[in-house]
Amino acid sequence: MARKAVASKAKTQTNVPQLTPEQELEAYREMLLIRRFEEKAGQMYGMGLIGGFCHLYIGQEAVVTGVTMASEKGKDAQITGYRDHGHMLVMGLDPKGVMAELTGRQGGLSGGKGGSMHMFSNEHRFYGGNGIVGAQVSLGNGLAFAAKYRGDGTVALAYFGDGAANQGQVYESFNMAKLWKLPVVFIIENNKYAMGTSTERSSATTDFSKRGASFDIPGEQVDGMDVRMVYDAAQRAIEYARSGKGPYILEMLTYRYRGHSMSDPAKYRSKDEVTKYRQERDPIEQVKARLLESGAETEESLKVIESEIRAIVTQAAEFATNDAEPDPAELWTDITISA
Repeated sequence: MARKAVASKAKTQTNVPQLTPEQELEAYREMLLIRRFEEKAGQMYGMGLIGGFCHLYIGQEAVVTGVTMASEKGKDAQITGYRDHGHMLVMGLDPKGVMAELTGRQGGLSGGKGGSMHMFSNEHRFYGGNGIVGAQVSLGNGLAFAAKYRGDGTVALAYFGDGAANQGQVYESFNMAKLWKLPVVFIIENNKYAMGTSTERSSATTDFSKRGASFDIPGEQVDGMDVRMVYDAAQRAIEYARSGKGPYILEMLTYRYRGHSMSDPAKYRSKDEVTKYRQERDPIEQVKARLLESGAETEESLKVIESEIRAIVTQAAEFATNDAEPDPAELWTDITISA
């Protein structure tokens, strides 16, 4: 029997931090781009234009948006698992290149050979897109080790989910990160159901912010549906890591509206539960309401932004549909053949 997730507030500070109107608008744009992009990707998957696995980020947009706003964009490294489209968009990767990779076209970020889970940009300091559950945590440690070795003052941001939090390699990485005081922030995107099993049924302890306690790694739970709380907590965590104190854990309490992947009907939860989150906790609607209430924006100005975002997504979809497929000769590139 499926257990119901409760749409409750996370354990956060009493005083809610505030963003400037400019920051609120930036967050709104970034999250709206992710939402509309993912909706279009889901539609194209249903049309058979996207094959293989496809994991959508709808509902979780505040997490990567708030963290990236708090980071040094273009300098601090980011790495995540296979629910990665939103991370790439917020980090500035071309939506056309992202969508074209989903459809397996030569203009994709991996030349049409990687698909949804395998995209990468050294220029933007984004290191995947990793298909192996939890693998990105160890790689995130490597990025942090490189930063410390070079002394460049950057921080590695390693995202993983509540399901991956039970992987053994995660704790090996925690131990190494603390032992060497690596500048890494471990961000656990707890969307409550991993691949389809609630955390209450799969995890002996469900406060993931305490998973680093035996390694003396500080952590905190964050309302991952409120970009203000995410930004505020990420600032603290990143500064802690950047100052040479070592790793930090942020558990983002969030929620995915769609199934684990496009092939998941999500029958382990009720439609009412999803509706409740959409109506009461939606990260984009929260920002929109604040922008309107403060007078920083109007319904008309937000409609203009909506139109601009939809145009970007439409252009990406058209490019990804019409671009050529990779030349067959590409089968022999980017590989090493030994005698």
